[in-house]
Amino acid sequence: MTTLVSKTASPRSVSGWRSAQTKRAFLTVLGWSVALVIFFPIFWMILTGFKTESAAIADPALIFSPTLESYQAVQERSGYTRFALNSVAVAFGSTFLALLIAIPSAYAMAFLPTKRTKGTLLWMLSTKMLPSVGVLVPIYLIFRDVGLLDTRTGLIIVYTLMNLPIVVWMLYTFFKDMPKDILEAGRMDGASTFQEVFYLLMPLTLPGIASTGLLSVILSWNEAFWSLNLTTSNAAPLTAYIASFSSPEGLFWAKLSAASTMAIAPILILGWMTQKQMVRGLTFGAVK
Repeated sequence: MTTLVSKTASPRSVSGWRSAQTKRAFLTVLGWSVALVIFFPIFWMILTGFKTESAAIADPALIFSPTLESYQAVQERSGYTRFALNSVAVAFGSTFLALLIAIPSAYAMAFLPTKRTKGTLLWMLSTKMLPSVGVLVPIYLIFRDVGLLDTRTGLIIVYTLMNLPIVVWMLYTFFKDMPKDILEAGRMDGASTFQEVFYLLMPLTLPGIASTGLLSVILSWNEAFWSLNLTTSNAAPLTAYIASFSSPEGLFWAKLSAASTMAIAPILILGWMTQKQMVRGLTFGAVK
């Protein structure tokens, strides 16, 4: 005769399971709370763009009659397309140039290090600690003398120099995680340095390169200091476009919100479409 013995979980295992569930619930609530705090200003800005100026100032209600009045006023005042094209050209142009310089630099530092490599990396990173206003006057005078003021080329050069330390550091980290045996095998097969970088290193570290490029595009798109000081009309990007809605009479909240929404919409869509690639690239090499 078979005797069935029921096995019940021990009190310790039940307590551990409840503790894990409680911790998971707490982290979930905390994560959603942080996300709401971060994205609420963006949500409020989008709502304000669909209000009239009087409603934007006097009526903070979430339920209202939406209108496109502010968007129409923004379009009538200045063309959005020209500013958007400037932002696209400058952001992607500076990113391409930064990657063009950073890939061979990071390769040399990762696979051909010298006793000065660490010092060079620290020096590059330390340049990000210098306030931009500290070098504004010399850069402005140089650009004035060589004819780069209010040009896309001038902004591309400045944005490239601004993002280059971060791009080099990120690529250096990704390249360091690569097994050197693969590159040594390529050398034994007669690959040149260019072939080694282009056909071996870049395909294997493509997620890291892509995430670095996306980060550089976002940083360039959001940069306002240099665009406001080095451009006026011809090469002004969307950051200057937003600033143009500030006047001595005050801030026009509805129009400013509409302009800001139109300015951030492309980069938000790009970030949403490439979030998986961004996360994959930023975690590249974290798990062996």
